[in-house]
Amino acid sequence: MTTSTPTVLVAAAPTLYREGLVALLHEQWPHQRLSLTADVTQVAYLVCSQPYGLLILDDLLPGLQLVPLLTQLHRASPRQRVLLLTSPETCTSAAPLPWSDTRLLVSRQALAEALVSALESWLSDQPAPALAKSSWRGTGGLGNGFSPRELQVLSLVVADYCNAEIADKLCLSVRTVESHRRMLLQKAGTKTLVGLAARAVREGWVA
Repeated sequence: MTTSTPTVLVAAAPTLYREGLVALLHEQWPHQRLSLTADVTQVAYLVCSQPYGLLILDDLLPGLQLVPLLTQLHRASPRQRVLLLTSPETCTSAAPLPWSDTRLLVSRQALAEALVSALESWLSDQPAPALAKSSWRGTGGLGNGFSPRELQVLSLVVADYCNAEIADKLCLSVRTVESHRRMLLQKAGTKTLVGLAARAVREGWVA
């Protein structure tokens, strides 16, 4: 390796949420080198193959058995830092993670500022750049002009639901969902769903 900057391994399914997370990491720490995997069986192997400054692990990764994997990682690399993305319920009710000095538990619904703050001491010698301020935070405000229904659709888009699945979940027609998606892209000022997901994660538009 030609740089001493530690790499980051992101272990998560290839969803729009992951795309938004990766975009946020690139924006805040552009010099960090990212590796991606969606194969839970490869996580321990990759960590053993080379040192990573940080492993970001989504607990929705298919096939994940968390405690056995953490045990395996600890045996292979006792100082490996792991940020676990999980549900708000798990964050508030879960027992402490093993080896808590190298583990962070962060809600998948956390605002971008909270995620950046949690990672800053691990990824930066210098403070991360300030995030652009938004006039809207969380689902309780309408600074960007999103309707409650549009916010529901946006949350499902970021969770990687297709149009038909969103329509079924919200009892809408597929045509109505398509209309909501077009309006979301227009209001967010983005051209693609990946760009929309990235901004939604960065701005904290989804809960």
